[in-house]
Amino acid sequence: MTVGPTPGADLAKIGTGQLIRHAGTAWRLCWRAGPGPAACQLVISGLAGLLPSGTAWLTKLLIDALAAGQPTAVLLGWAGGLAAVGLTAGALPHLTGYLQAELGRRLDRLMQDQLYTAVNGFQGLSRFENPAFLDQLRMATQAAGGGLGPVTTGLFDTGRNMLALVGLLATLAVLSPVMAALVTVAAVPVLIARLSLSKRRVTLLAGLSATSRRQIFYSTLITDVAAAKEVRLFGLADFVRQRLLGELSTLHAGERRFDRRDALTQALLAVLSAAVAGLGLVWAAMSAADGRLSIGDVTAFVAAMAGTQVALIGLVDNLAVAHQALLLFTYHGAVTALPDDLTPPGRAIADADADAEATLPALRHGVELRDVWFRYDENHPWVLRGVDLTIPYGTSVALVGLNGAGKSTLIKLLCRFYDPTRGEIRWDGVDIRDVPPAELRRRMGVLFQDFMNYDLTAAENIGMGDLAALADRNRITAAADRADAHTIIQGLPRGYDTMLSRIFFGPGDGDDPEAGVALSGGQWQRMALARTLLRDGRDLLILDEPSAGLDAQAEHEVHRRLREHRAGRTSLLVSHRLGAVREADLIVVLRDGRIVEQGRHEDLIAADEGYAQLFAVQASGYRAEGEVSISG
Repeated sequence: MTVGPTPGADLAKIGTGQLIRHAGTAWRLCWRAGPGPAACQLVISGLAGLLPSGTAWLTKLLIDALAAGQPTAVLLGWAGGLAAVGLTAGALPHLTGYLQAELGRRLDRLMQDQLYTAVNGFQGLSRFENPAFLDQLRMATQAAGGGLGPVTTGLFDTGRNMLALVGLLATLAVLSPVMAALVTVAAVPVLIARLSLSKRRVTLLAGLSATSRRQIFYSTLITDVAAAKEVRLFGLADFVRQRLLGELSTLHAGERRFDRRDALTQALLAVLSAAVAGLGLVWAAMSAADGRLSIGDVTAFVAAMAGTQVALIGLVDNLAVAHQALLLFTYHGAVTALPDDLTPPGRAIADADADAEATLPALRHGVELRDVWFRYDENHPWVLRGVDLTIPYGTSVALVGLNGAGKSTLIKLLCRFYDPTRGEIRWDGVDIRDVPPAELRRRMGVLFQDFMNYDLTAAENIGMGDLAALADRNRITAAADRADAHTIIQGLPRGYDTMLSRIFFGPGDGDDPEAGVALSGGQWQRMALARTLLRDGRDLLILDEPSAGLDAQAEHEVHRRLREHRAGRTSLLVSHRLGAVREADLIVVLRDGRIVEQGRHEDLIAADEGYAQLFAVQASGYRAEGEVSISG
């Protein structure tokens, strides 16, 4: 099971050149997300970068004019210039803040679109069952939108600080080249230390990703309604809370270690900056006393010295935070660059004649599994061991077996959520690996045993089975009727428009108690079955335990309707309840990943092997409890 590169394990190997390429990619994303706001912010950043040096020189000129007793008009001119610079400096941050927020929102939408488009492009399930990939995905979500801001919108701050720094260093160089060089050199260890800290922070986040996911899991157990029943029934509240606090303590311990190191480093850097500033002030005072600097020069020097340090600290902060954001961005880039986890169509078989996708014909002969072996990972045991099975066109096949026999795995292979480790599955002779998975799945109607309950309306819950029918109420009601769910839905407060959730209300619902309802397990079972039956007319119907949550009477009615619906259709029914499969055209018994029996019900009973014994056990259980006969 391959999930692709995991940047968190190789942060130390990410070089400057790679980060620069990532920065270029990030900037192109920023420009693509909002060219207008980006252009405006570029102009404003340039203007803002010139303000500190302009302030220093205008202050010098005003003070020198005052000392020289120049005319009032000259004084007013310099003072007016200072006032204009001050007004501009006061207004620009607010405009910049708005532009950054707007650009951040647009970038957030674009990056999340890219990330989830890439994730939706993974046609199989293997990556979603791999902890390494889940950690990688979690880090990638942190890089989206606001997480990339220091590289994109923060680039404008970097440009502004660079311009300010150049202007202020030029001012310092005119007054004292030695002090200008000293301030610049003192910034180097600050930059190195901050970059090192940013890399350590991302490494910490990557290392604690699994811990964070566990903490979120325990938090969900405490707050989610689906878990609330068992948590309270079994008295798990304190146990789960302690587990949550344990994971939280681990997270906090890692953060605390980093924060201590960060605080010590920052304190040492602050002492260095203060020492340089103090040295500069001593030099300026002595130079003024010797007459080498005028009062205006001293004022300009002090302003330039302070402004230079502010600009340097800002620039170092910009670069350090951008460095951290770029390291996080490697996860976003890694996830969005991953190929599909299934073999591309046309390349599945080593001796394939061409790379072109095959055409999936309308099913007219059947689906055939040829010597299919499968395991989820090379370190795990085999789940299927050389399965040979044909599902003939127009027939109903039932798959039975004990838990762990491989029934659900076989369904996942038919849906091509995984590819066989060995062997092949053919659809009218076409290897299903040679056609796009979406095309294969479009031809199927499938009810999974672990079906979804959507926090949507009743109509939408059914309509999820075929989005083309979402607005077709006639098709939705027909599917509900076939699943014996129509009467249930009509009895809801708002019929098909009833929200099947109490988690949130719809617009305008307020505190209306009829805005949402909670269904029982059996009612949800019917909703899921209706969702599957909405895909009427598909080539292959697969039903995995379609009546698992139903009572005996409802089960009898649902299977009666399903027998009518499956008549003449190609279908595969999986069920532990053997009375529900006895009328299938072919019954296949799976044990330990192998087919051990197959035939019609009467033939298997006559053989008096595993199927017959299991059927007798179930039948005797029904009779002993005085319930409806299993043959019902």
